[in-house]
Amino acid sequence: MIELDRVTKKYNRLVAVDQLSLSLYPGEIFGFIGPNGAGKTTTIQMIAGLTEPTSGNVTVCGIDMKKHPQLAKQKIGFIPDRPYLYERLTAMEFLKFTADLFAMDPVGFEKKALALLEMFSLGRWADEMIEAFSHGMKQRLIMAAALIHDPELLVVDEPMVGLDPLAINLVKGLLRQFAADNKTVFMSTHTLSIAGELCDRVGVINKGRLLALGTVEELKTLTQSDHADLEELFMILTENGGGREANPSGEKNHGNI
Repeated sequence: MIELDRVTKKYNRLVAVDQLSLSLYPGEIFGFIGPNGAGKTTTIQMIAGLTEPTSGNVTVCGIDMKKHPQLAKQKIGFIPDRPYLYERLTAMEFLKFTADLFAMDPVGFEKKALALLEMFSLGRWADEMIEAFSHGMKQRLIMAAALIHDPELLVVDEPMVGLDPLAINLVKGLLRQFAADNKTVFMSTHTLSIAGELCDRVGVINKGRLLALGTVEELKTLTQSDHADLEELFMILTENGGGREANPSGEKNHGNI
């Protein structure tokens, strides 16, 4: 589904991401965790096609992002941590604008858009200007827009920011259902309890380098911390400077998940 092959991103002398290799699979929720400035957002921007790697390759659904960016982006739904919206549009107009960007067939658009707005408790706001929305409502609208074109990959940066408990439960269910439909979720988060609850595998990044990769149980084995939760494992890995992959092949262990 996603292949990152020795991906590096440099900004002048700063190496934001350093030789990152990852393989993600259909049906997987993958959590990407690390401290501020670790390289998470830069990695997300490269996967989503918002910035090009200095070196290395990003492949989405077998499509090379550098060679065929438009085709690759057709497969991706992107949910940023901060929603940037055209506030003089209504919610329905924004979804139509997004659908047009993806050259979505207009037949059936309105039915799907209304269903998504209802899913995210925005149905009665369909014809209201976005400028009147709260932060949480804007975040839910961004999620609806990310799903309007039926992507195969959902790239999510801090999915729970600004959401109330009911909306958080809604998003958890959405991500689980997305993966259950044999699609892939790449999720960056600071909320380690959410990552531990939702993710099949996690990758820990610090200073641009991947420190560890595997299931939570595999990370416990790697750090010799049998009774630690994800937060404790994260502290061990980042304080010690990291280790190696818990699962060197990078393959999803279907039998244990």
